[in-house]
Amino acid sequence: MKTAQRTLRISNTLSGKKEIFTPLHEGLVGMYVCGPTVYNNVHLGNCRTFTSFDIIYRYLLHLGYRVRYVRNITDVGHLTDDGEDRMAQGARLHKLEPMEVAQRYTLDFHEVMRMLNNLPPSIEPRATGHIPEQIEMVQRILERGYAYERNGSVYFNVRKFIAENPGIYGRLSGRVVEELIAESRENLKGQEEKDHPADFALWMKARPGDLMIWKSPWSVGFPGWHLECSVMSTKYLGQTFDIHGGGGDLKFPHHENEIAQNYGACGCSPARYWIHTNMLQLNGAKMSKSEGNFITPEQLFTGTSSLLSKAYSPMVLRYYFLQAHYASVLDMTEEGLRAAEKAYNKMMETNQLLQSLPVNTATYDGSESAHDRAILRHIEAAYEGMDDDFNTAIALAHLNELCSYVHKIAHRQIPLDDVSPWVIERLKTFFRAFLFDIFGLRDERQHANGNHLVEGLMALILDIRAAARAQKDWNTSDKIRDALAALGIALKDGKDGTTWTRL
Repeated sequence: MKTAQRTLRISNTLSGKKEIFTPLHEGLVGMYVCGPTVYNNVHLGNCRTFTSFDIIYRYLLHLGYRVRYVRNITDVGHLTDDGEDRMAQGARLHKLEPMEVAQRYTLDFHEVMRMLNNLPPSIEPRATGHIPEQIEMVQRILERGYAYERNGSVYFNVRKFIAENPGIYGRLSGRVVEELIAESRENLKGQEEKDHPADFALWMKARPGDLMIWKSPWSVGFPGWHLECSVMSTKYLGQTFDIHGGGGDLKFPHHENEIAQNYGACGCSPARYWIHTNMLQLNGAKMSKSEGNFITPEQLFTGTSSLLSKAYSPMVLRYYFLQAHYASVLDMTEEGLRAAEKAYNKMMETNQLLQSLPVNTATYDGSESAHDRAILRHIEAAYEGMDDDFNTAIALAHLNELCSYVHKIAHRQIPLDDVSPWVIERLKTFFRAFLFDIFGLRDERQHANGNHLVEGLMALILDIRAAARAQKDWNTSDKIRDALAALGIALKDGKDGTTWTRL
């Protein structure tokens, strides 16, 4: 599919309007998404955000764009309200080195993303891997007069920036500057030396006990949280790029401060389109560990939460996310998960039924029927839903409408001759593209059936080998063992029989 064939509109948080998407460079898209702070397991709200951007990424690819998708790993500089680095906090709680914490929870994040079938980004930079570049940006901001050094720490001068660049700070979050300054959350413990509470740290001098520290022109210390995204987005995508995304909770202070840093360093805005996802609630309330209203991805997939009566698979969760627009609040309930599970299974069954439909060209006279027109309208409407700010809910609704046509055709309630062969083929291609390429679903039934088949075949092979061994037919026994080893399966003979594992 050529990019010129469709008009994509994006709700741009920066302008507050839905705008036609026009990339800086024709056919190419640069997209940066704020990734996880890897001091703990990924939570379901993160899963929704990253799955939403995976679908955006997939749709851009489907439209024919070449996409450079950059999603960072935050492994330094993200402080708690008490001024402690979250990685150091994780290290203290788990009695590990900070990089052990980062590695453990980065692997956890990757595994959950894999289970949800999210594509890996083109580049996944780490904050700790870009300390020199962060120091360089601080130096540029200082040179341009938008930061000041105080006792080895460097702070961004928010009031000066606002005075010299009216209309920029506060535009993204839609808040008036006075409110942002009054409500700034950046007045952290140990930053009393700032000129104003709204000023935020670009570089912090290390305190006794800080574990993650580097040398800089100002002190031995570490970079501020906001700095890493300004640095890594522009390093890999250029001073100005197409799309910057993240959770809605990042609008302020993180993204407002990112924009200020970029203007402070180069006088330009980093991204032209800003996309923010909304929150995931649980049973009508905000997820909260302290209040017991919380489920981890692992608990959801294994059914070990007291809030659930059973397990729900990763693809059921992904389908659940698809049912709402990324910018709307989504409430998760077990009733909703059950409904999503049923709808997901029906969709997979319908696709299997559709792909098996015969195409009858013998009696096709070249005319277009009313059924043809109805099917094609729903196909186009699904694309229009995705073109309208990646609205998966609209697209999914039209796929469900098409499911009824598939079942009617399969059960001869609509004669096969009443649907043109090329329309059947178009429908098959459309379903495969939307379900698997754009929505990123997998048919878990096929995976389960495949495992069942492998288990059954291996049981049969081991029975045959056991019979050969009982008859002292060592040639056959060894031949089976060696052939399986060549396929990546190892056998282990024991007193209780033979077991097998994948190498």
